[in-house]
Parts: sequence; structure tokens; C-alpha cells
Amino acid sequence: MGAKRILSVLLIGMSINCFPVNQLKAQQVVVDSSLLQRITELEKQVAYKKAGEDHFMVAGLVTFGFVANKTTSTIGGVSQVSKTNSLADADHYEFSPMLLWRHGHKFLMEFEPSFDGSSLSVNWAAVSYFAAPGLIIRGGYFVLPFGTYNKRLAAGWIDKLPTDPTGLADLPPGSDFGIEVEGGLPLGNMKWSYDISLTNGHQLLPDGEIHNTGVVDNNNNKTITARLALLPFSNSSLEIGVSGLFGKVGDAGSLYAGAKANMYAADLNYVKLFSPIMVNIKGQYNFIKIDKQTYTNPADTSLYSFDNKTNTGYAQISLRPIGSGNNIVRNIEAAFRIGNFNTPEKSLWGNKQTITEAGLLYWITWRTVIKAAYTINKSASTSIGTEGDTIKSNSLIIQFSILL
Repeated sequence: MGAKRILSVLLIGMSINCFPVNQLKAQQVVVDSSLLQRITELEKQVAYKKAGEDHFMVAGLVTFGFVANKTTSTIGGVSQVSKTNSLADADHYEFSPMLLWRHGHKFLMEFEPSFDGSSLSVNWAAVSYFAAPGLIIRGGYFVLPFGTYNKRLAAGWIDKLPTDPTGLADLPPGSDFGIEVEGGLPLGNMKWSYDISLTNGHQLLPDGEIHNTGVVDNNNNKTITARLALLPFSNSSLEIGVSGLFGKVGDAGSLYAGAKANMYAADLNYVKLFSPIMVNIKGQYNFIKIDKQTYTNPADTSLYSFDNKTNTGYAQISLRPIGSGNNIVRNIEAAFRIGNFNTPEKSLWGNKQTITEAGLLYWITWRTVIKAAYTINKSASTSIGTEGDTIKSNSLIIQFSILL
């Protein structure tokens, strides 16, 4: 899990502030169950004045948990069962401080390192320039504007379930070095937003997979990623978005130099109070296509090729009786998610997965939550040499998460 994103809340608050005041007063905005509280508290911190024009703030995210897992692997018709359990495992532990430095009213520097129990990485390192209402210009290392999950929903205190939707947080790789322009504007009674980036892009590996090129590009091409979204209702209860990512992925001068990647995503976010229940529906679908190439099988040096297409997605619903008069009941939330992750058949990493997860949350405060969930993950191999092998994993997860 990566950390994953206090900045999203700041940006939501800033995009709200970019609309005319008289329109906001005339509209009733419906948001997530505790989002208004989050924005209010963060606005208080950001608005705090010190001598001079600079303001420095340290925020952060801490997530840890317990997981008990039972896995049944069937390889060549022979089944084997294994059981594990651990505290603060790598998938459900994260310590991510975030350093925010505002210079004047136009510049904001953000740096977010992250420790997952075994390695130290960086989730975000960028500077933003607030050029005008509805226009933010950013440069550095940031999350790509592809769909909404990675950039807005993946932080432990925002995600309704302890795990990331399988595949969605990994493909395409979520962060890159480059420049970005984003913002939003009114469109009559509706609103729309845009988010466009130009980055180094991805690198095609010898087995057809891709990963980030890093700070040095592997070719002279740059990758364009963009997301456009529409909020068609005046109360902002529904948001619909589409995304695209396009660029070359082959190393310059290699056999794969001309290989290109074309990726598409569609996402939906619907939040509405049907008193006393707050209904929260989210979903995203990704489709990834990389040009067909010929690869070498390291097992026997034979040549092979395949249609390099991957699709992954999820649908999620959560219900919270926020209108209840009982303080304990109103802080309980139930969530359910189903997802899939299908990688290319006849590759060395082909697989078909379906994932089902159900859980309960208890909100101690607006930024502190305890979750308990049960996950079932079924996968069947479509890889060369292991076709038909299956793995079924059942996991019980308990997780605590807090925004500091």
C-alpha cells in the first residue's frame, strides 16, 4: 500500500474554494460522511498565521494491522494448504509523515516519505504553484492523474477497506517525475475538473511487464496522462471521470524501441444522504494495452508472443447511519467491494483474479478509524507452463489508521 494522500483532501478544499461564493451558498453540497470535518480542521491549520509569509506544517499517516491468512494452492492437480498470521505486515503497515511548506500564498512544497516496515520510499515530492482560481501548476514527483483511487482514496484513513483493490494500485505504476496542470471550474449548475501531466513514463521489461523509468527517462518520448471529470448535479453528489495515458515504453535503441502503451480508465463517485443512511458508491475500471512484441522465454530461450492486454477494476458500496441519534451507531460503517484483475494470457505472468471483501468500520474521530474485514481472493494461472494452477486465499484483517 502506498500512503497515499493527505494532499487529496487539501486539493478538494482548494477546488471548492475556486467556485464563486454566491453559487456555493445557493447549493447544498453532499460529501462523504466525515469529509467536511476533515476540510474544516485542515483549513484551520493552513490558515494559522506566523510572522512573515512562510508557514511550515508536518502532517502524516500511520496505519498498522493484523492479518490471518489461509491459502490453498493447487499446482499440477496437487493441493497444499498454508496458514500465516502477522502484526504490522508489509501490506497493512505504513508510517508516512508529510512535510508541507507554504511560501506566501502561491507556492506549496510537499514531501512525503513512507516506511512500510522493510523499506523506505517516497510517495510525493513536488512543488505547486496556485496560479489562479481553478489553476494549479505542479512539478516534481507526484501521483499520476489516472482514475481516482491512487490519488484520492488509497490512504488508510480514507479507504473504506484495509486492502487496496488488487491490481488497481499497481497498474499502471502510480507515480512519476514530470509536470502537471490541474483545476476545476463551474459549468452552469454543474462543475468540471481537469488534470493533465507530462512525465518520463514507463519502461517495458523483457517479459512484457512495465515499471517506472525513474528520474532518468529510458527514451526521448514523454508520456501524457489526463483525467477529465464532470459533476452533473448542483449538490456535487455524483462525479464521473475518464482518463487516458499514452506514451512509448521501449528503451531507446532496443528491439522494443517502438513499443507504445495506451491506457484508459473510467471512474465513478456517488455520495448521498438517504436519511439516516449515508450511501457511498465508488468504482473504477482500467484497461491497459501495450504493443505486441516478441520475447525470449528464459526457461528454454524459445521465442513467444502474446496480446499484452490487462484489465482491472472494482465496485464498492458503504453505508453509514450518520443521521442516527445514537453516537455509537452513527460512527459504524459497513463496506463491501468486489474486484477483478486479469493479466495477459500466454505470458509469463498471466493470471485471472476475482476478489471479494466485506468489512465494518468504527470512526473514533473524523480522522481515526478501526476496520475489520474478510477477504476472499481466487486466482487461476494463464501463464506459459502453469495454465490451470489455482490459488485461493482467505484473509481476516484488522486495521487501525490515523491522520496526524
